[in-house]
Amino acid sequence: MKIGIIADDLTGANATGVRLAKSGFISATVVFDGVVPTKGGFTSLSIDTDSRYCPPQEARIRVLKAYEQLSTWGASVIGKRIDSTIRGNLGAETDALLDALGSKSIAVVVASYPDSGRVVSGGYLLVEGVPVQATDVAKDPMNPITNSHVPTLMTEQSQHSVVHIGLGTVLKGKAAIEAEMIRYIQASHRIIVVDAVTNEDIDHIAESMASIEDTILIPVDPGPLAASYGRMKAHQHIQKSKWLVTVGSVTPLTGRQLRYLIDKTNSKPVYVKAASLASISATWDAEIERAVDEALNQLTKQDLLIITTYTPTSEVLNLSELALNEGVTEEKLAKRITEGLARITHRVITQSKVPIDGTFSSGGDVTAALCAVSEAEAIGLQDEVLPLAAYGRFIGGSFDGIPVVTKGGMVGDKQSIYACVNFLKTKKHEGSVLI
Repeated sequence: MKIGIIADDLTGANATGVRLAKSGFISATVVFDGVVPTKGGFTSLSIDTDSRYCPPQEARIRVLKAYEQLSTWGASVIGKRIDSTIRGNLGAETDALLDALGSKSIAVVVASYPDSGRVVSGGYLLVEGVPVQATDVAKDPMNPITNSHVPTLMTEQSQHSVVHIGLGTVLKGKAAIEAEMIRYIQASHRIIVVDAVTNEDIDHIAESMASIEDTILIPVDPGPLAASYGRMKAHQHIQKSKWLVTVGSVTPLTGRQLRYLIDKTNSKPVYVKAASLASISATWDAEIERAVDEALNQLTKQDLLIITTYTPTSEVLNLSELALNEGVTEEKLAKRITEGLARITHRVITQSKVPIDGTFSSGGDVTAALCAVSEAEAIGLQDEVLPLAAYGRFIGGSFDGIPVVTKGGMVGDKQSIYACVNFLKTKKHEGSVLI
């Protein structure tokens, strides 16, 4: 799948391209009046129209030219990048895309950029909590801002009907947002402005958009919505893909990350009994057999398989007492747990009837055990997903060439494992999305 972004300035084009690159797309920016590259294997192109300060009619012409370039290139999704302080020809440029894409197209306007302190609540764009019209940026001599209310601004600039989905609906999640969007679409409204104050809000909006069929949805935003929507649409193009998540950590942070992943993906984990693996007795082999059988069965029912010793009722094992009873060291038992998880994962990958497209592992011990069990020579590193989370591929052994994301057990926030899995899924497109 390819995604194209039409941006009203070069900085914005680059910013959105970088966000898409972090989601796994291969990104490039075409400077104003430039040509689309024919080489490089790009799956994301941002075109700079340099139209923020030009007359609305000229902005429309430039947007239509960029649309033709991206359409010829083969973009499956086209987004409109707008200024994060709503300067420019927002209405004219959005109208141009709506007209080009036809009567079944709808623009979803989310002017929020939470990472830069820009959020929309009640329809008003706030910059670090201040209405944008009351900030210094409002004094731009070429494009002064006199209105912070995004629905009103779009109504003033657009020829199409504008409606608004408030924060109260957004906070209820995907189902509520999707229902409201469908209601407005059925009522023939063409521009839907949506509130958002967090990146999670934006993801829920993108999920809702991705679930709506028979309608062309255009993300109109400063970048976060386009990146999230592009990633989710790309996932829909993956057929029969399987992904494995192996987690051995039992920290509260890991628990929050797993619960978030489970909630977002509706996955049913394979819970491995840590107490059975913390042994040199026959319980170790028996638990591995049980877990492998369950995992292979679950893999036929879901695309994402989680294998973990962390259960909702997990208690920290008393390794000291267990080691004393087993007559071995605590270190030996700790390694038995990680090796057991690795062996379960290894057998699932090697015995699966369909290829495994990528793996995620949390904790250095688990990753090291996976390398040892699979006889991997190394992990070829290619990218950083987030701080202390790396993307690469196994080199050598039975996992040779399989993509992997590794993360420290105490790294990130509740969304981190979910973000790592999404990164893995999007990276798959590099070898399969091009025309």
